[in-house]
Amino acid sequence: MAKPSKNPKRPRVPASRRRQAEDTKVERGPKDSKEFEEDEEELQQQLAMGVSSASHLKRIKQEKKKAKSGGFESLGLCPEVYGGVKKKGYRVPTPIQRKTMPIILSGADVVAMARTGSGKTAAFLIPMLQKLRKHVPQAGVRALILSPTRDLAIQTLKFTKELGRFTDLRTSLLVGGDSMETQFEELTQSPDIIIATPGRLMHHLSEVDDMSLRTVEYVVFDEADYLFSLGFAEQLHKILTQLGENRQTLLFSATLPSALAEFAKAGLRDPQLIRLDVETKISPDLKLVFFTLRQEEKHAALLYLVRERIGSGEQTLIFVSTKHHVEFLNILFREEGIEPSVSYGDMDQDARKIHISRFRARKTMLLIVTDVAARGLDIPLLDNVVNWDFPPKPKIFVHRVGRVARAGRTGTAYSFVTSEDMPYLLDLHLFLSKPLKPAPTEEEVLKDINAVNSTIDAAIANGVTVYGRFPQPMLDLVMDRVKEIISGSAELDALQKTCSNAFRLYKKTKPMPSSESIRRSKDMPREGLHPIFRDLIGSNELSALAFSEHLKSFKPKQTILEAEGVSSKLKSSHGSNLLIDVMRKKRAVHEGVIKLTQEKKSAEPVVTKEEEPVIEVTTEKKEVCGTKRKAKSFKDDEFYISSVPPNQHLEAGLSVKGNDSFVPNRLDAAVLDLVADDSSGIQKQKAQYHWDKKSKKYIKLNNGERVTASGKVKTESGAKVKATKTGIYEKWKKSTHRKVSLSGKDADDTDAIPHSSRGGNQRGNSRFVKSGRNRGSMPNAKVPSELKDPEQVRKVRQQKAVKVQRFNQKHQKHAKGNKFQKMGKGKGGKGKGGKGKGRR
Repeated sequence: MAKPSKNPKRPRVPASRRRQAEDTKVERGPKDSKEFEEDEEELQQQLAMGVSSASHLKRIKQEKKKAKSGGFESLGLCPEVYGGVKKKGYRVPTPIQRKTMPIILSGADVVAMARTGSGKTAAFLIPMLQKLRKHVPQAGVRALILSPTRDLAIQTLKFTKELGRFTDLRTSLLVGGDSMETQFEELTQSPDIIIATPGRLMHHLSEVDDMSLRTVEYVVFDEADYLFSLGFAEQLHKILTQLGENRQTLLFSATLPSALAEFAKAGLRDPQLIRLDVETKISPDLKLVFFTLRQEEKHAALLYLVRERIGSGEQTLIFVSTKHHVEFLNILFREEGIEPSVSYGDMDQDARKIHISRFRARKTMLLIVTDVAARGLDIPLLDNVVNWDFPPKPKIFVHRVGRVARAGRTGTAYSFVTSEDMPYLLDLHLFLSKPLKPAPTEEEVLKDINAVNSTIDAAIANGVTVYGRFPQPMLDLVMDRVKEIISGSAELDALQKTCSNAFRLYKKTKPMPSSESIRRSKDMPREGLHPIFRDLIGSNELSALAFSEHLKSFKPKQTILEAEGVSSKLKSSHGSNLLIDVMRKKRAVHEGVIKLTQEKKSAEPVVTKEEEPVIEVTTEKKEVCGTKRKAKSFKDDEFYISSVPPNQHLEAGLSVKGNDSFVPNRLDAAVLDLVADDSSGIQKQKAQYHWDKKSKKYIKLNNGERVTASGKVKTESGAKVKATKTGIYEKWKKSTHRKVSLSGKDADDTDAIPHSSRGGNQRGNSRFVKSGRNRGSMPNAKVPSELKDPEQVRKVRQQKAVKVQRFNQKHQKHAKGNKFQKMGKGKGGKGKGGKGKGRR
């Protein structure tokens, strides 16, 4: 029988196994020392990591493994922020999030560009929540997010609340259209984050003396290229002067230039430039469709698209040029029995929220907007975008069509192109680096339908954009219906003239396309029917359309004068040949000019379609087989440095400046003229300076800045407001006996006070304060604090004042009662005395 072991916890090892282990030890002699050293090192590392048990070590290894996975676990987020990210449904960071978030968390300034729908909002919100973490009373504003439009600011607020649902951070929204008094109430709650539009934030800064942005640690310029453009120059100048120097600045947009000199005002310090999707500026899941038509056919084309091509269950966003067009289309659709939602800059803020919320809830399937909704608006189930008026800048087109095909979904962007818009269409494809091709004509389709269809399919598969016309019979039918609706509605009839006047002004303010695109648009071949209509048109209808198009290009051999001369000669034998002789002489002169022009064109080198530079500015020269060859250029491709950069059209399209998209004179700004020698140059130099009344001297303005004589500035809706105080804050302060204090002066004192004794502000967030060891271990933790915040002091004083007022009222009533009683007694005494005297 085996003896029991002295140590019951340690099982006894049989002798045979012990001998086997000893034999193996003897065999592996030299290796054991190395393994022993490795084990010792691993043990020391575990002790340094604070490993207390095997389960703890296992958990640490799992965390290391997760950190290597590249998910949100690798960012080292706190549990509150990480829980909000998971609750939102995010699993893996998008490319822009994976690139930017580690750099932002390290504290560096970042300028980031990625295409629309790639997750840029979360890329700056998650690091912001991680950096702030907890609400600090009376510490002032610690984060500022500037948005160009109200809708984008409201969407950012909603997103911030969803991601920060497990934190006690307070957020305030300052946008135009909302009540100033309501926003004052929010600011008294000492918010940690302010999401604002520049106009309203500037209004608050000018009204409230105790509002300061010196405590801001984290600044985000959302859609930075739009914020730094002409419209917001004055507001941003004032806001940036009030920000502290020790801040982290982030710039995000889908269209940002590589030259950071345009954002010099932002005060960036060694920024990291991150540009993704430079080549694919729009989603690859987005289908682009371009229709050529006349301006008066747009109403009929839009009604046909909504009725026939777009499904009843698909949501569509329609972009128009002015607010008058929004109202016109709204009434037109309602007359047709379709209820749309609308949104534009001058619209009431509450009405705007109602319309957009109805569209988000899928109660309406159409949303008619101006460019105010082109940036940042995220509607998850949006299917289509219609560009009623073609955007004048490629950057605006990218933002418009970026509302669809987001986060892996597919979508379609329909665009109406008139003959005036063709140069803009060429500029757009130059910017997108995509080839453009007209649809085959009806004659080509009738010759070989199958070959044409296969050619079109192959071109579309290779990324070529094919544009074409609407079927004229379909447009004619819908146009008759539109005319009936307009003639039967007095409101539509009145709005039609207003829309035409507004569109005339809109065309005047549009930036001009490049001269090269204007020249190329004149040489573009005639386009046929768009390929999406090929299944709807039969061979008979195609032949009829081909005949009608052939009639359009018909040119008679005789002019009207010659025809009249021939007819008069036939009617009477004595007819005059004067008209015929005049036209013969005129034709002889013109034929010589036409022949000379044709000879010049034939003398030029023939450029094949393969050689023609459709998109790229600088193309490789190919040798042309034939008798005519191009003269060799003096430029050496290896050493020649051109004045035009290779990515000129890309960077010009992304430029922040107003109308400098594709101007040919790029180097005009680099020329230094001390004294101009012509009247236009002198006037231009005068416009660069502005007389400042305060400093009493001329101040040189930066490019694009304007100063109004009335001292007013434009808000995001285009309305002009005073830059000085209006007194609304003083009235609110007197009526409510409250004030806004966001200067952050007492932040250092309040940090020394423990969270359990900070007064009444913590009661609203009691669910975020954990009770237990930390609170119990603090001496006198349960003793109520004698320190009171301003709100509590005001409340106590108000209660005392009420008590004093009640006491005085009671005392006055008691004094009046005693007075009347004494007067009654006095009268009664005199009466009795008199009666007594009479009796005697």
